[in-house]
Amino acid sequence: MSSTLIKCFNLAKTVGNATVKSFLAAPKQPWQACRKWVLARKRGQISHSAPHVQMPMQMHTSPVRRDLMEFFDDKKNWSENEVKVGRAWRTEELRIKSNKELHQLWFVLLKERNMLLTMEHECNDKMEVFPSPERIDKVKISMENLETVVRERNKAYHLLETGETGERPQKAVKNAFGLQVSYKSCEHALPPFMNLKWIKSRNIGFGGRAVNRFLLKYREKLYNAKRKAKNRSRNEVMMILRRNPNFDLNVLRRQFPDVNVDKLCNEDKIRGHYVPKVGV
Repeated sequence: MSSTLIKCFNLAKTVGNATVKSFLAAPKQPWQACRKWVLARKRGQISHSAPHVQMPMQMHTSPVRRDLMEFFDDKKNWSENEVKVGRAWRTEELRIKSNKELHQLWFVLLKERNMLLTMEHECNDKMEVFPSPERIDKVKISMENLETVVRERNKAYHLLETGETGERPQKAVKNAFGLQVSYKSCEHALPPFMNLKWIKSRNIGFGGRAVNRFLLKYREKLYNAKRKAKNRSRNEVMMILRRNPNFDLNVLRRQFPDVNVDKLCNEDKIRGHYVPKVGV
């Protein structure tokens, strides 16, 4: 390597180090104030010969923690049996927030969930009671509601721009047990006729004596559950009419839509052991 090239490399290295050091040593300034100062200088409100005025405000940054205590709850809650917290975030509350606020809230909930799971694992190892375990459920509900709001916004954006929802297409297929499930399509590197792994895992089909017998038993179980639920509702309506003959029938029709209330009123089973009033 020639001496001229070596001198060029050394000079570039020196200039780079000096630039990085001056950038690190420079005070942090808000981007809005810098942009305002640059625009004022371009418009001629500030002369180019004037020195750069240091802004009194600095960019706000959260303090960096270098320990793992962020995965644990506050120490004052370690010995408590109950920790008072609020409720979960609702969808109507999340809909009025901006995308930036939802993004920030997602990471706050994610850190909270990791902290709660760590505390739960630690309490189980020490054979202690985890205080207020419903906090985990509230965080999970909040995250599910947040995902619902984000999915609604994505659908609205794609429908406005392309006329499609933008979500993965799905269709109803039958698995190896003959039950109908929802299958979401995804991209593959190989076409369907060459992807043997996909053919074996998805295009299974069903058949045989064992599968048909299972479907018969499964449909019978569903029918019995539906029949028993209908009989329970019918018996409950009969018991209400037996104890309260003057009960409002419209209320029973709204509360038990699968029961024929008018037909039950003509049966003898709803007659209770009471003496009818006889006009004098």
